Amino acid sequence: MDNTPLSAPAFKGPAILLSGPVDYDMYRDFRRQFDAASELDLVVVELTTLGGDPEVARMMGEDIRFASEVTPERRFVFLGKAAIYSAGTTFMSFFARSNRYLTRGTRLMIHERKMAKKLEIHGPLTTCIATLKATLHEIECSIEIQNEGFANLVIGSQVTLDEVIEKAPYNWYIEAEEAKNLGLIEAVL
Repeated sequence: MDNTPLSAPAFKGPAILLSGPVDYDMYRDFRRQFDAASELDLVVVELTTLGGDPEVARMMGEDIRFASEVTPERRFVFLGKAAIYSAGTTFMSFFARSNRYLTRGTRLMIHERKMAKKLEIHGPLTTCIATLKATLHEIECSIEIQNEGFANLVIGSQVTLDEVIEKAPYNWYIEAEEAKNLGLIEAVL
């Protein structure tokens, strides 16, 4: 795979254009455009999003990762515009650092996964313990998945996993030039 830095003209006609919430509608749109780009050697994925479902972001990301491994002669490049928040940053983390680009003034936002769950405890005591343990396991697994995404994001950068884990609970916003200086992306266009 060619990792030569790309100049602005390479981004003139992105094969995949996505904007809005990261959800199953976006995934369907992504797959339609992704499949239509199957003959292209350079596949630019342009995204603007305020976030959404992190599991959908992971599905799209796995499609990129898998295609990159199966067809190493092809290059999959991420172009973030305006806002790449939450699940958008998760999706970006699936692209090799050398294939991540942001437009001038774009902001990344990294935060912890959120959970909203009402826990009701009633019934036999052993059942109560099982309910509590199941919820705890759900939280622990979600943290593992979250941290895997954080680890992918910082590969090849000057940012440590511990730094992301420390800043993520407070919604860490990173402007495009700062992201470049931190080594999270290849370039700002």
